[in-house]
Amino acid sequence: MQGEKVSIREKRLIDAEDDHAWRCDPELARLDAASPLRMEFSEYLRQFKQELEHSSAWSRRFGIDTLDGKHIGNCMYYDVDFFRGAAELGILVGNREHWSGGYGSEAVKLLLYHMFTEMPMKKVYLHTLENNFRAQKAFEKCGFKVIRPVKRGGWEFLLMELKKERWTELQKEEENRVARAKAKEASSI
Repeated sequence: MQGEKVSIREKRLIDAEDDHAWRCDPELARLDAASPLRMEFSEYLRQFKQELEHSSAWSRRFGIDTLDGKHIGNCMYYDVDFFRGAAELGILVGNREHWSGGYGSEAVKLLLYHMFTEMPMKKVYLHTLENNFRAQKAFEKCGFKVIRPVKRGGWEFLLMELKKERWTELQKEEENRVARAKAKEASSI
């Protein structure tokens, strides 16, 4: 799946080195409400290989690449409930050079498109740390709304969600905006 800045694709073994470095990074771990990983790369690589070999219907992981092929992060959906049509979304832009540039929100939009058009999802939700304002802004840009505060494992999160009906409205608004811009451009020629 490709956008204007990023593409999202299946995870690959070559991603393991970046993923390990990002999971060991104290700041990134804190943004993910986790402790920095202390595992040696060789053990991490063994576990990473196993995860790639054993896919699940209840979760799917993707790499986020710039259009020139640089791996800058990961996104995923998990805890898929096919009966309710709901799943949780997660994202990490590990490469700091690509923070606050719209890369993460575009990756989320690509993943949402996949979830709402190719899966029977009625609702996508996520948990973001209450003090992670950059992430909240990106998720709101994608259409997510804050539902309520949630406490888990000593951390304070905001539960955010996006329902398919609202996502469909936002898609139509974007199509109309693009059509108006093209019409304006054509009339100025």
